Amino acid sequence: MSQYILRRFLQMIPITFGILTLVFSLIHMIPGDPAVQIAGESARPEDVAAVRKALGLDQPLWTQYVHYVTHVVRGDFGTSFQTNLSVADQIKQRYPATIELAMGSMFIALLVAFPLGIISAIYRNSWIDNVARFFALIGVSMPSFLFGPLLIIAFAINHEWFPVSGREAGLRSLVLPSVTMGLALSAILTRMIRISLADELTQLYVTTAVAKGVTRARAIFRHAMKNALIPVITVLALQFGSLLTGAIITEQIFSWPGLGRLLLTSISNRDYPQVQASILVIALTYILVNFASDLLYGVVDPRIKLE
Repeated sequence: MSQYILRRFLQMIPITFGILTLVFSLIHMIPGDPAVQIAGESARPEDVAAVRKALGLDQPLWTQYVHYVTHVVRGDFGTSFQTNLSVADQIKQRYPATIELAMGSMFIALLVAFPLGIISAIYRNSWIDNVARFFALIGVSMPSFLFGPLLIIAFAINHEWFPVSGREAGLRSLVLPSVTMGLALSAILTRMIRISLADELTQLYVTTAVAKGVTRARAIFRHAMKNALIPVITVLALQFGSLLTGAIITEQIFSWPGLGRLLLTSISNRDYPQVQASILVIALTYILVNFASDLLYGVVDPRIKLE
């Protein structure tokens, strides 16, 4: 196990380096000049040039790249072009809110998907199964930029049960944005759980267990469910990354003070250091979650050897 963990961490090094390079390249391809953004559209050319020199943007691109990578390796993400504050400090302030929203969304998704998926798999082709599949279709088809405002109108404006925006009200503030992202994820998980568990229930070992006197409920939850969780864990890990990126839209809708909203603002302002650091943190979180899911495979199914 220790060798496997060490090998996976070593594999993360070139992946992280690739992300650094890709993000740096893409951000410099975005139209617009940060120096003009800071100095103003009506600024004189010499003033824009002075700002560009102060930001280091007058240097060759490869020089900027080397400077960027060497500083990131030392843990220095630089200073924001717009706020002149430490990029690392701003991420530390915003990152917990994004993780909180992602975990809340995941909780909603699991709370809805597991009961629906299990019942749908047990009662295949029944009216319950049809209702669950219809729900999954609606959930996948409903975009967050439409579903979020509908929730705000229904539960924040018309009834005032939850705050319209912000994070000040604690858990009450978390409900609507979590439901917005969580229900879409629950639709995907419901389908995956149904397909995976339904396939396991047709296997011979389930029939044998029931024939030997094991109750059907025990055969389902003690035996079939464990095997059915393997593809579900994979989807969960992949979808967690989608929650981080999907939070960009949801955070904007609900004025949630997370990393996604900061990233969107930074892109609009051509704030290179902030954009690069934010995307890097999201990508590294995604990599670590997938790494954790690989370790979880061995816990769920002892037959899987991590080598």
